[in-house]
Amino acid sequence: MKIVRFLAVGLAVFALTACQEKSAADKAADAVNDALDNRPAEGVQDAVEDVSAGAQDAAKAAEEAAKQAAKKAGEAVQ
Repeated sequence: MKIVRFLAVGLAVFALTACQEKSAADKAADAVNDALDNRPAEGVQDAVEDVSAGAQDAAKAAEEAAKQAAKKAGEAVQ
């Protein structure tokens, strides 16, 4: 029973420390490191940002194409 209590307390402590918000100073340091390309695993993070930007661009293009198709379909019905 002591082992279960010990594990429960350890898990609770771990969960609480893992969920802490970043302070303003940490956020500022991250922004500076991002601007100066000094982040850990910079290449991987840049690749993720590029893929994310590409996905957003593709979503916007798909939305615009859907609007154009709906507009043409509406014109064809009239």
